[in-house]
Amino acid sequence: MLGLSLLLAIAVAAPLRAVELNPAAVHGLNRYTKLTEQRINDQARRGQFLWADTLPASEREGVYVRLRKGEIVDRKLESKDNGGTIETPQAAIHDWVSLVFVPGATLREVKALFQDYDDHYRYYGPEVERSKLLSRQGDDFKIYLRMRKNKIVTAVLNANFDAHYRELDASHLMVDSYSTRIAEVVAPGTPEEHELPIGNDSGFMWRSNSYWWAEEKDGGVYVQCETLTLTRSVPFGLKWLTGFFLDSTTREFLNKMMVDMRKGVEKMQGSRLKVEMKVQGPTFPANRNFFG
Repeated sequence: MLGLSLLLAIAVAAPLRAVELNPAAVHGLNRYTKLTEQRINDQARRGQFLWADTLPASEREGVYVRLRKGEIVDRKLESKDNGGTIETPQAAIHDWVSLVFVPGATLREVKALFQDYDDHYRYYGPEVERSKLLSRQGDDFKIYLRMRKNKIVTAVLNANFDAHYRELDASHLMVDSYSTRIAEVVAPGTPEEHELPIGNDSGFMWRSNSYWWAEEKDGGVYVQCETLTLTRSVPFGLKWLTGFFLDSTTREFLNKMMVDMRKGVEKMQGSRLKVEMKVQGPTFPANRNFFG
């Protein structure tokens, strides 16, 4: 295992010199995004709100059982263009979907945690080092995150996102999030800290779109996130190694975020309970509302 880790470190560090984002790769991501969103909206219209709902009945029930047992369920996806792969020259799209169940939660509680952007660093640290809500207009939010992606080599990123909320009904929420600026930070936390030119860096993350769904049922809330992350590609001879590195980093970052989200909702619930116990004593009303 040590030998493999050393080989991976050498293989990743060597080719990850600064590279320039190819405009054709951005065009490919835009096409990929359009097809992915078409698929998402088509599924919702068919009543297949979560990815698990698109599976055959036997597999679908197995996924829901695993989720209710507390597991994180994920899968690598790929949107095709008329059956063909979408080209992103000198870049790669990492498309992962991840699901988690938050027992005892309500949609309102999950939404409250989603929108608590100033405290996201508390919920999602240490991968999220800083977080701030920059502005809000109705259902549209502008957010800043300072992210640290660490797996053998480390990348620190300053990133801005636009998020749009769609509450379909009392049980279904969708949130679309798009990166608007991602800059790699050199020498973070030192007097020499500075950003590399955007789109001309190590290519750990050039673009990132996230699609969140939350559905309240079965005595809790199912939360799903699908991410489309555009990174640099790797030389053909190293794809088996560095390609795995970049793809698995995206997957692990997403799954860790899902676990942290569930813990954040549970912590929020515990805080509300403590407040109510102080105010009302140990007896609670039948229809308790944490956010009323």
